[in-house]
Amino acid sequence: MTETEHALLKTLVELEQAVASMPTAQPKPNLLLLFARIDELGGHLPPGTDPSLRHYLQKKSYQKARLWLQGRDAENVTGSCGHV
Repeated sequence: MTETEHALLKTLVELEQAVASMPTAQPKPNLLLLFARIDELGGHLPPGTDPSLRHYLQKKSYQKARLWLQGRDAENVTGSCGHV
């Protein structure tokens, strides 16, 4: 895993935790900062990055991207676009 992919995974996990905390968090977490960080990191992925990961990030399928980065892509289900 590249340094960028590692940072991306960390940010995706942070996003999931922030979303899960929304019902009780005071103040509410700023999800826009996390979305911006994910977009920034996605833009720094090297040219040889697996097309599936790029697809997940482009489609904002963050849970699928997280599973891919964790080596659990087999757990992903086919989306409305016809891509796993």
